[in-house]
Amino acid sequence: MEKLKDNQRISVLFMFYGILFCVCLITANVLETKQISFGPANMTAGLIVFPVSYIINDVVCEVWGYRRTRLLIWLGFAMNFMFVVFGAIADWIPGASYWHGEEGFHQIFGLAPRIAGASFLAFLAGSFMNAYVMSKMKLSSNGKNFSARAVMSTVWGELTDSIIFFPLALGGVIPWEEMPSLVITQVTLKTVYEIIALPVTIRVVNFTKKHDHEDVFDKDVTYNIFKVKEL
Repeated sequence: MEKLKDNQRISVLFMFYGILFCVCLITANVLETKQISFGPANMTAGLIVFPVSYIINDVVCEVWGYRRTRLLIWLGFAMNFMFVVFGAIADWIPGASYWHGEEGFHQIFGLAPRIAGASFLAFLAGSFMNAYVMSKMKLSSNGKNFSARAVMSTVWGELTDSIIFFPLALGGVIPWEEMPSLVITQVTLKTVYEIIALPVTIRVVNFTKKHDHEDVFDKDVTYNIFKVKEL
């Protein structure tokens, strides 16, 4: 029997992280429809779960490298896109005469094309920026200082995400002078989230490396985001 190549082996943990990644993205989509407040700061409820996707991004990139992370990001994009499309179709189909939940359903699944497009573009840019910074910093530090790499990759990823999403999705809807503070607030809160979760993230990374005997350094990787087949 022919021995499987390394990139053909199925990792149960990688599969689990992939499922969790997709669930977090889809859940964040639903929670984004609710506005919440923490003291003077206003934000969307998606903040509860969306940073988890960046933590998973960090774990996968740290253990399996940029190639597997690239696959994970596109998989998350595809599943999220499917969810939004089917939700939009269901929202477009007229409801039954005896059903009275049309307005609430529309608020959740009736994403405006502008917001949906901004969300997808921001997700791709932010996720790939996060993975790129994580990968490059691991090489330059020779695998040391995971905590610093996790935080810095999140800062760059979330900053990229917010700079793209808010102007494209809400430009002209909210005052332009409010945009910088909105971006800074989002990036700050999500980075604090990452820092608080770091002790758990470190344990997950160490456990995954030990379990799968993987600790990839991206020495010869191409950072072209479209080369998904290159594993």
